[in-house]
Amino acid sequence: MTTTTGTRYVGSALDRVDSLEKVTGQARYAYEYSPRDLVYAVPVQATIARGEIVDVAVDAVLKQPGVIAAIWHANAPRLAPCDDAELALLQSRRVAYRGQYIAVVVAETYEDAREAAGLLRVEYAQEEHDVVLRPDHPRMYRPDHVNPDLRADTERGDPDTALATAPVHVDATYSTPAEHHNPIEPHATVAVWDSEGLTLHDSTQGASALRRVVAPLFGMPPAQVRVISPYVGGGFGSKIDVHPHVVLAALAAKQVGRPVKLAVTRRQMFAVTGYRTPTVQRVRLGAERDGRLIAITHDAYEQSSTLAEFAEQAAAASRTMYAAPHRRTTHRLVRLDVPTPTYMRAPGEAPGMFALESAMDELAIACGVDPVELRVRNEPATDPDTGLPFSSRNLVACLREGARRFGWAARDPEPGTRRRGRLLVGTGVAASTYPVYRAPSSASARAEPDGWFTVRIAAADIGTGSRTILTQIAADALRTSPELVRMEIGDSALPKAPVAGGSMGSASWGTAVVRACEALMEELERRGGVVPPTGVESSADTTKEVREEAKFARHAYGAQFAEVGVDPDTGETRVLRLLGVFAAGRILNPKTARSQFIGGMTMGLSMALLEESIMDREFGDYLNRDLAQYHIAANADVRDIEAVWLEEEDPHLNPMGAKGIGEIGIVGTAAAVANAVHHATGIRIRDLPIRLDKLVR
Repeated sequence: MTTTTGTRYVGSALDRVDSLEKVTGQARYAYEYSPRDLVYAVPVQATIARGEIVDVAVDAVLKQPGVIAAIWHANAPRLAPCDDAELALLQSRRVAYRGQYIAVVVAETYEDAREAAGLLRVEYAQEEHDVVLRPDHPRMYRPDHVNPDLRADTERGDPDTALATAPVHVDATYSTPAEHHNPIEPHATVAVWDSEGLTLHDSTQGASALRRVVAPLFGMPPAQVRVISPYVGGGFGSKIDVHPHVVLAALAAKQVGRPVKLAVTRRQMFAVTGYRTPTVQRVRLGAERDGRLIAITHDAYEQSSTLAEFAEQAAAASRTMYAAPHRRTTHRLVRLDVPTPTYMRAPGEAPGMFALESAMDELAIACGVDPVELRVRNEPATDPDTGLPFSSRNLVACLREGARRFGWAARDPEPGTRRRGRLLVGTGVAASTYPVYRAPSSASARAEPDGWFTVRIAAADIGTGSRTILTQIAADALRTSPELVRMEIGDSALPKAPVAGGSMGSASWGTAVVRACEALMEELERRGGVVPPTGVESSADTTKEVREEAKFARHAYGAQFAEVGVDPDTGETRVLRLLGVFAAGRILNPKTARSQFIGGMTMGLSMALLEESIMDREFGDYLNRDLAQYHIAANADVRDIEAVWLEEEDPHLNPMGAKGIGEIGIVGTAAAVANAVHHATGIRIRDLPIRLDKLVR
């Protein structure tokens, strides 16, 4: 066995270890698995938003060429009850939202299944639906908690009195629309039943979690379900939860006794794979005349479906971001006749910080204080919500470094006065934050007799480079080179791991990998470095370590700076420059990190100017359900974007010292753009996206 001790690979810009497979087409995604005797399933979606199915006319469908089965609530296999009614596929005649899966047609070819599914006729007893979020909705209620198991409401001091007596105050309402994920790889599942149970080839952000949910639905122990997902073509949170298509594929395969392939079309994704809830948020700030905050209140209103509760933590960042002795945050939810929302990049923080950071910009103007300086003046010494010390907090350093790089000192604060050709030009700033999470995980490490090491963990690589990062982490822990490490991920048969989400993947999986590799190295040392022909293997579970970690407030921070140009005649807005400066612990791989940061910032640019899912109130469905009408940023929209980070050592995190970076890039970006638009035009946009019609007066 050969090991080295001098070279450290964590922190180096290692090329992706799976790059060859990806660029040559060798990487196999979920839909590309084609077992023998495969058939195809095409779902049928409800065309009403609320009501009951009266009749399903299947006779014509069953006569179509190649059709094997038409499955609906009257003939579908029974599923076990579960907490998420969204997954009770074909178990009831009730329709909870337009686009809900109400039947599925299985045929020998995809073309035959699609043709037959289009012929299925369904008769409904339609009921009046309610699909519009409004803060004064009579069914608005306080949820028991918001994601990820946080208190729905918090209060300290006497915020109402403090606001009433504050020398300066801001009271504004901000809104964000529903937004839909559009990963390059749409959701897909291949379901195979055999004597050992169920195998699912699925595009998922968490193989272990998917197995844990699906198994009881079919009355099986988790060991009888295997989820295989070595490559995932993007997720952005939409592939964390188990969505109906997974259950539908498994149900159809069980019914027909053959492997079933089911792909969710891009149009179907707008109904059945989740979205970011729209929000209405009221933020009130009370401050001294020098801008020092006295009180903060942040009230968030959101929607979920009648089938399941999903409550996003939109106001949570306001609990910890700035010092103020009086503070209150609330979340209210209404369950409508709509699909169930889900996680979307930086859930909670992305819409919540748009509201808070826009309000901070309004406060800076009201106080006559520079927006960067205002944030610095309100820097807390400890976490305002819990009183805990910060493990590290370098927000001020990010603001100062960003201001230096961006040339902020030369900024004229007066809005609507600078022109460049025909454009009005303005600059804006906003802070970013995202909590640091770490979940229990397991891993195994094995020394092979040929000198290689095999490390196994059921982690997911959703395009972020997890396989590469984990290889670097393992190489350092094993004191060897990455070329001698085989990293096996994306399979629920491997040691269990949490989902790729919440910026906790590398921290959670990496801890388990380090501990497994350390245990292996100890065993090899005990053996004098001799590896027998059968190899040597060690494993680790981090449950105890994670649960007993010291109490700190752990967060990543950043500062976003934007320069925009607005055509005063047409309202067209272009982001001319975008700079993000981040403090996110140790950066494990600069190459993959830059990709994550600028990817998040680009998504934030889309959030500010383009992304909006528009509800049709009459039919209860989203009008823009494809990439022709759901607009996202393209190359021409990202003219000059730069992401940098500070060197930050934080010993209170995990063995790698990493905070996670998948989410924080998007946080604050939309507010920075909106603040820059106000600086350019003097028009304050509080409702995203910033469309042309909102700027033409």
